[in-house]
Amino acid sequence: MAAFPRAARIAAAALLTTTLLPATASAATPVDVPRVEGPLPGAPPGDPASPEIAETYPWLATDADLRALGYVEQEFHLSGDADAYSATGELLASDVPYRTRVIVRRPASQAAFNGTVLMEWQNVTAGYDLDALWSAEQLTRAGYAWVGVSAQRVGVNQLRQWSLARYGTLDVTGGGRFTTDQLSYDVFSQAAQAIRASARPALLGRLRADTVLAVGASQSAGRLTVYYDSVLPHLESVFDGYGQIVGPAPTRAGAEPVFQVLSETDVRSPARPPDTERFRRWEVAGSAHSGWHGYSARAPLLARDLGSAPAYTCDRPPFSRVPLHHVLAAAYDHLTRWARRGVAPPVAPPLEFGPDGAKARDELGLALGGIRLSQVAAPTALNTGDNSGETFCVLFGTHVPFGQEQLDELYPTHGHYVAAVVRADAHNLKAGYLLPGDARQNLAGTRP
Repeated sequence: MAAFPRAARIAAAALLTTTLLPATASAATPVDVPRVEGPLPGAPPGDPASPEIAETYPWLATDADLRALGYVEQEFHLSGDADAYSATGELLASDVPYRTRVIVRRPASQAAFNGTVLMEWQNVTAGYDLDALWSAEQLTRAGYAWVGVSAQRVGVNQLRQWSLARYGTLDVTGGGRFTTDQLSYDVFSQAAQAIRASARPALLGRLRADTVLAVGASQSAGRLTVYYDSVLPHLESVFDGYGQIVGPAPTRAGAEPVFQVLSETDVRSPARPPDTERFRRWEVAGSAHSGWHGYSARAPLLARDLGSAPAYTCDRPPFSRVPLHHVLAAAYDHLTRWARRGVAPPVAPPLEFGPDGAKARDELGLALGGIRLSQVAAPTALNTGDNSGETFCVLFGTHVPFGQEQLDELYPTHGHYVAAVVRADAHNLKAGYLLPGDARQNLAGTRP
């Protein structure tokens, strides 16, 4: 569908507002439906440097056995004209040409689809697109469709260098005119609009989506915060809810629900915004901003696509094993119900702070308060959100296994340990912080 000039879109929106809505309502700029090309050919193994696109494959294509899980992975190009916005919501330019890509992992059939799309603003902190919130076991088990959007210059430029044949025509800067991601907000919106308006070819194939949630981790949560607070008041709403993961959350009270989930690493002050009818915040003890689950999943993909996986020198053993992704799986289910039926998620206790302003800890060094998964409530290691060393180490947390003598003091028999895990998981299941599938995974992990 061709994009209409912005002036015509605003005039149409104003007419609709005048004729159909109360006089006090304000017009929002409609979001264009982008042109969709794809799915692009090519799958691993392949050669990103090949001049033939069919001999290449998508950047960080998953190594999960999607066929066995009843899923497919497909990549598309999106193009159109996007409006540029400043971080304060000022319209800087209209109808700037762009071209980017989205990567889709979805159920192969409508029967396996739960109706919800998790649209991730891909994180570019490392200098390349990172699908930080793709978690194969949890998302495929629940039937979510996951869509990763390349909205920012750094990620798109790296894609172009990585595979010229596959990504050489991509550009989200308006030919170099906008180099601080001023187009990113409308580009991200148009990706959702492609699903909303059933653009052809369809990003979801024959699937019909009921709910589209915007999700982003860390730096991407920051971009979504700017989007929600400053840009969304001027733009048509195309998302049903927002998941702000291990990063900031909006301060504006909007119509769409906002769910913020933070690791221990991310909670730095006892001062917090209150939960409201449209905002919920969860804090997870012992978890890290970027823990073991994400690192272990990405390392082989980065080794394949970059030639080597990153290595780090931290002051303490890195990568907390507390499974933040278990809490995220529960949070996505809650956010879906919140967006569809207005059923707000349960509240959760905050992490505790001591009189000195530091996080309060027990005699084992584990953080007090917050959501306490069985890996913290029935610990076999010191897992924290803290570390130091190289630049990224502060994000990884710490994992120091307990010695046998300490384990024997905590759990006189193996049965005592299993019972402690079951009690913790039963509490979290009842509270709504954990899903049954992940509780079963925790129980399986107690086997000697």
